[in-house]
Amino acid sequence: MIGYYNYTVILTYLSLVSSVIGIFLAAGLAGGEPRPTLAIICLMVSGLCDMFDGKIARTKKDRTENEKKFGIQIDSLCDAICFGVLPAVIGYSVGMDSWADVPILVIFPLCAVIRLAYFNVAEEDRQKKTEEVRKVYEGLPVTSVALILPLLYSFHKDIGECFPAVYGGVMLVIAIAFITRFKVKKPGMKAMLSFIGIGVLEFIWLLYKTKTK
Repeated sequence: MIGYYNYTVILTYLSLVSSVIGIFLAAGLAGGEPRPTLAIICLMVSGLCDMFDGKIARTKKDRTENEKKFGIQIDSLCDAICFGVLPAVIGYSVGMDSWADVPILVIFPLCAVIRLAYFNVAEEDRQKKTEEVRKVYEGLPVTSVALILPLLYSFHKDIGECFPAVYGGVMLVIAIAFITRFKVKKPGMKAMLSFIGIGVLEFIWLLYKTKTK
């Protein structure tokens, strides 16, 4: 079989599986009703997997150059679906279904793919020069949507009929941030643990809002 299937890429694959399931749920699995809430949870699961896949991969000290390059490519390919395509499908499922919404639904994954492709080129070039772990990112990391959009979605019933427009506006701002040249410090372990804590609180808040409305 072609490809790599060791423990260094398992979380990346699981992230993709979660997001593909989320896409089906958002679109209405097997002709059923769209389930954007479950799709949002799948987005959060993908974000959690992505948070640690790189750290786990680096624990394998005897990785070949091909394994490293494969890791970079597969991570970005999966991220394009998880954090580019899935949020757009969720947008459609929550009401962004007019022709006026199409540009945003197209621009969002496009900007995500552009940023990821640029990251791949820059990362391969960086790894040729140094073995140090990357300390900063350029542009907003695409994985940030796994925290931003669930928080926004948790207020969808409070926002009411305007929510599709609000969701679309936030998507547009995020898309622009993907390809804007500014520095973002790469989070350390403490920051990552705090992100997990925020994610857990978002999940609890999302369940609470779903049950009380």
